[in-house]
Amino acid sequence: MIPLSVGEIAAVVGGTVVGGTVSSDGTVTVTAPAVLDSRQAEPGGLFVAFTGEQADGHDYAREAGRAGAVAVLGSRPTPLPTVVVPDARAALRALATHVVARLRDGLTVVGLTGSQGKTGTKDLLAALLSSVAPTIATIGSLNNELGVPLTMLRADAATRFLVLEMGARHIGDIAALTGLVAPDIAVVLNAGKAHLGEFGSREAIATTKGELVRGLAPGGTAVLNADDPRVVAMRSLTEGPVLTFGRADHADVRMLGLALDPLGRPSFTLRTAGTSVPVALPLVGAHQALNASAAAAAGLAVGIPLDLATAALATVSLSKWRMELRDLTGGATLLNDTYNANPDSTRAALDALAAIQGGRRIAVLGEMLELGDVSAAEHRAVGEYASSRADLVVAVGEAARPIADGAGERAVALADNDAAVEWLRGHLAADDVVLVKASRGARLDEVAAALA
Repeated sequence: MIPLSVGEIAAVVGGTVVGGTVSSDGTVTVTAPAVLDSRQAEPGGLFVAFTGEQADGHDYAREAGRAGAVAVLGSRPTPLPTVVVPDARAALRALATHVVARLRDGLTVVGLTGSQGKTGTKDLLAALLSSVAPTIATIGSLNNELGVPLTMLRADAATRFLVLEMGARHIGDIAALTGLVAPDIAVVLNAGKAHLGEFGSREAIATTKGELVRGLAPGGTAVLNADDPRVVAMRSLTEGPVLTFGRADHADVRMLGLALDPLGRPSFTLRTAGTSVPVALPLVGAHQALNASAAAAAGLAVGIPLDLATAALATVSLSKWRMELRDLTGGATLLNDTYNANPDSTRAALDALAAIQGGRRIAVLGEMLELGDVSAAEHRAVGEYASSRADLVVAVGEAARPIADGAGERAVALADNDAAVEWLRGHLAADDVVLVKASRGARLDEVAAALA
């Protein structure tokens, strides 16, 4: 974060400095990133306090101070110097917009969205860009109305690339995020079924993802998935340059010759009009090849040659709980993909499971949230698909029971995470490969952790 006195912050957000040991002229300066969790505060940092239904962040200001925070942005005074505003969320957004605006001349902003693959592609793109210049990117999947401004506030005078993963649950969500900062590059991966229950239709999802393209800065470049008709159609939303990626013959960055090694890691070729470069990823899953082609296309959009991009991609790692492969005591292998799930990403994970060489393939699957009226049907369809990719399908929790129904004779239905851990400990054998995947709310990361 660029250094800002509390007085400057107050002027930007329309607040008043009160409390603590600071005078109203703002003699305390914030030099470290803003945080919402007092335990994550850094020396010189800003703690942003919200009043929620379950907890009041202002009550944790003293703890944030002990961790190093020097000021608070909130709606009432705290023991630390506090910029008091009527709406801390609105103030956070205003502050983020101000900071990035001050840095804008030397900064390229990349926005990225899609129904699935956002965080993995963001990780790939961040590795690619950081190989050539200082880069700030979304941590994990902090991609909402709070996560995006927090990421923006991590930028400083040295930052040359700012990568913002942008998620949505309603039409207008991404437009609100591009209202904070108009991206120079807009990457749209797909318009799938994630949050279908919230949006109501794939068309509404595509409309929302298209808000990223509509929000481009003047002259900005759209980077679009050539294999998704709903995404390709977004080229009509911009008068600026468009680059496409994917398997399609007409893709500007075309992915060819996909092959998987015994651990399910992809190798392939990326081809443009003038260049063809081999790529080998240290990641599990064929779907990572498409994510890599998206990252490479975005790299081309900012002037990074394909050979330099692919060299960076060969060393990338992903955020936690995303296709993490590890050996277990006893000789089995765990594929931990528990951060989140929707029907499309679950099928991709099942494909990855099927590609890994070993003994039995066991898919431990939990609920996929926010599917609305089609939830039971989508869970059942995933179960049917799982039965074609795994030897055993373990459905965890009552909401996941339709998965077991779809998987038929190959299925085991278990009541909860504890039952899943007990069953797996009693049934896993050497050389088994076990995938664990569900939406974050199902907390199947607890199952993966117990096994590991």
